[in-house]
Amino acid sequence: MSEKRRLAEVIQLGPLAIHFLATSADTNGSLALFDLTVPPAARLAAPPHSHDHYEETIYGLEGVLTWTVNGTSIDVRQGEALTIPRGAVHQFANNSQAVAKVLCVITPAAIGPEFFRESAEVLNAAGGGPPDRAKLAAIMRQHGLKPVLPPQAVQP
Repeated sequence: MSEKRRLAEVIQLGPLAIHFLATSADTNGSLALFDLTVPPAARLAAPPHSHDHYEETIYGLEGVLTWTVNGTSIDVRQGEALTIPRGAVHQFANNSQAVAKVLCVITPAAIGPEFFRESAEVLNAAGGGPPDRAKLAAIMRQHGLKPVLPPQAVQP
C-alpha cells in the first residue's frame, strides 16, 4: 500500500528555500524530489559543480530560473523542463525581479536533505556575508558533488 505524506521541513539555504517532497527513504533510492524557491536576483552561493552519480531534472513552476550547464545559459520557465546529465558542470541564478520556483528530481536519490542542511549551516553562519567556501566545497565533495572553483591568482 502506498503512503501519501507531505514533509514539513523547509531548509533555508541563505535566501533559497528547499522543501523536500520525497527522499531516498520514501522511494527505495529511486529518486529524491524537492521544490526550490529562489527570490529575485538570488543565486546559488556554492560554486558551479557536477555530479557523476545522478541526473538532475528541473521543471519550472513559477518565474524564470537561469541555469548555466557546461557554459550554456538556459532559461527554465513555467511548464519547461531541463535535464542535467551526469558530469555536466552547472549552477543557477534568478536574474529576474520575480520569484522563481522549480521542482527538482534527482535520479537515483544519491543526495538528500542532509546535504542541504549541512550547507545551510555554513551559509547561514555567514550572516549574509560571504560563506566559508572551503567548508562548502568540503560538504559538496562529501556528498558526491564536484565543485569547480575559480583559479587562484598567482602571487608574483
